[in-house]
Amino acid sequence: MGDGAGRPRPDRGPRLWPRPPLLPRPVLLDQRWERLLFLHWRVDTDRVAPLLPAGVVPDEFDGSTWVGLIGFHMVGAGPGYGLPVPYLGTFGEINVRLYSRDGDGRRGVVFRSLEATRLAVVLGTNLAGVPYRFSRIGIADDGVVFGYASSRLAPPHRGAATDFAVRRGSRDRSDDPLAVFLTARWGMHTAVAGRPIYVPNTHRRWPLYDAEVVRLRDDLVAAAGLPGVANRPPDSVLWSPGVRTQFGRPFRVTPA
Repeated sequence: MGDGAGRPRPDRGPRLWPRPPLLPRPVLLDQRWERLLFLHWRVDTDRVAPLLPAGVVPDEFDGSTWVGLIGFHMVGAGPGYGLPVPYLGTFGEINVRLYSRDGDGRRGVVFRSLEATRLAVVLGTNLAGVPYRFSRIGIADDGVVFGYASSRLAPPHRGAATDFAVRRGSRDRSDDPLAVFLTARWGMHTAVAGRPIYVPNTHRRWPLYDAEVVRLRDDLVAAAGLPGVANRPPDSVLWSPGVRTQFGRPFRVTPA
């Protein structure tokens, strides 16, 4: 049910959301993700496997793996817990991500690119091997329809752009098996010196709802190594008002 402005009321139903694993201490980062928009496409596993770091393999749901185009508003990011960094800790972000599994059975995401509007954040995260790209990002929201648009300002793929928007729905999707697969990931896979690394995170149950695409023009999925995918309508469209999340220390994992 909605509140008359396209925003669902809080769900009071049963809690079936999977419990996240314990976050290794110390907490390294704390942040809030707001106004999230998830577009996802089915992709053949053999197309995705060469795009993943060494030591992890594509994770599958219903015989396919998936690629996501995700837009959100990062708010109050900062080190430790409850220490937001003024200005640099709040910005628009759009990322292209894949879904991965390691030899210890941990499910995660692999970021192919992350657009951001804070140059200092881009430079610092690239030193750590996280592929942030400096971009101009706009967020439009009239309470019912909202979306993200960006244009990359520097190489690689300078000028790569995206523009996507949805109409908010009110149907609760937080216990849908595919929605859980796509959003209850609890960490990021990357590689350092050829060894797989897992960066864990945790958050409360997503409030997740259905949505209808009203606009989609995208270069970022193709620039991430999957041309042609975003030329067709997405196979899953979700939105969320947001969650607060924390990241723990990274650790090595067993290669798959």
